[in-house]
Amino acid sequence: MIKKVVSCQLSVASVLFLLSVAYAQPIFSTALIKNAKQYDGKIVVYAGEVIGDIMVRGEFAWINVNDNKNAIGIWAAKELTKTISNTGSYKSKGDEIEITGIFHRTCVEHGGDLDIHAQTIRKIGSGGVTEEIISVRKRNLVFLLLGLLCLALILKQSKSK
Repeated sequence: MIKKVVSCQLSVASVLFLLSVAYAQPIFSTALIKNAKQYDGKIVVYAGEVIGDIMVRGEFAWINVNDNKNAIGIWAAKELTKTISNTGSYKSKGDEIEITGIFHRTCVEHGGDLDIHAQTIRKIGSGGVTEEIISVRKRNLVFLLLGLLCLALILKQSKSK
């Protein structure tokens, strides 16, 4: 009986441990940059918005991922980037992804740059076109200032005559 209880507890503990490893909390770019020596060569989980272009280089690709603090370059097999459909720019929001990979403080393969070599990429949110919202208050202020400028120019012209 005791053996069964201990065996059951070990099984539950193992499952909980595997779940915690499988869904590790992403680390922020500021922690990676500030503690680069500590994380160098280690597997990290990093998440953020894909920005810029997907730059294919043979069977691999570069992507930049921004976590609202910094952007980090991600080197990944081209196949891993197939799930990415939107990249961020001025007029669009990129897909949110989570990368698990090896962090390099000074990557010898890529000229000494800080990067992450992706082992897995998981899409956690979709991006898309963002609608530009014009502030009515700012628009009205621009028209008011333009009117005042025109009035000042007219007054200056009438004084010089």
